[in-house]
Amino acid sequence: MMEEQNIKTNSATAWLLAARPKTLSGAAVPVIIGAALAFTDARAFYEEDTFSWTAAVLCLLFAFAMQIDANFINDFFDFANGTDDAETRLGPRRACAQGWVTLDAMKQAIAITTCLACIIGLPLAWYGGLEMILIGILCVVFAFLYTTFFSYQGLGDVLVLVFFGIVPVCCTYYVQLHTITWQVFLASLACGLVIDALLIVNNFRDRDNDRLAGKNTIIVKLGAEAGLQLYLAVGIGAVILGGTFLMNGHFLAFLFPFLYLLMHLFTFLKIKRIYQGKALNLCLGETARNIFVYGLCVSLGLILI
Repeated sequence: MMEEQNIKTNSATAWLLAARPKTLSGAAVPVIIGAALAFTDARAFYEEDTFSWTAAVLCLLFAFAMQIDANFINDFFDFANGTDDAETRLGPRRACAQGWVTLDAMKQAIAITTCLACIIGLPLAWYGGLEMILIGILCVVFAFLYTTFFSYQGLGDVLVLVFFGIVPVCCTYYVQLHTITWQVFLASLACGLVIDALLIVNNFRDRDNDRLAGKNTIIVKLGAEAGLQLYLAVGIGAVILGGTFLMNGHFLAFLFPFLYLLMHLFTFLKIKRIYQGKALNLCLGETARNIFVYGLCVSLGLILI
């Protein structure tokens, strides 16, 4: 990767950084868990092989496209609204704020990635019914509303729970087996809590700048100490909700995520020790790693029976 100060405007490197490839693990994990749940149940309860790998791949590609789209939307509107400042920003640098990508180019990229996501997602209506089209429209609409409205009202965590937990896990399962069980729903809530940890540590780091910018995240509303406890709680809550796997006889899917919980605890202690500043970006990276480990633990635990 070339030095950031030498990045040419609208270059391939600039667009790669704008896409934030490290965030794609957060998009992949819910789909992988939903697919693992469907694969396991299809094998256990259906005589025919009803699992479609094509549908699973489409769900994954749609999640990737929507994640990149949401990243572009966030980059554009946060800079346009003055929330991102190249001088005061504590988190990873953003393309528009750094001048790597022009606003006009980012507008075009948002239009392209939105259309691409719709094209990728449209065939899922063949597997899951026309209701998948409605779900896709909601994903696009709330990708915009998250940055432009909900994140400023302290409701970003709710959207993460819904669109990185309930929607991708349940829909990935639904397009395979055309039903949703309460065990799948609880698993989707657990996944949403795990991924919300990423937003919590991000907002914990930015709490002072967000307060000045009028961005009333849940950390700004609750305070730093309560935010720390919330970070710890989502990890514990996810593992507790994983008790649903025991009821279906998936002991390993319940046991393996305790490795995630241990890693989550160590990251929590590091956040508590660092407390503020750019050094918290280390904890952001660790949290992303923990999310991937959680997805791997649950998926392997489901499949290895």
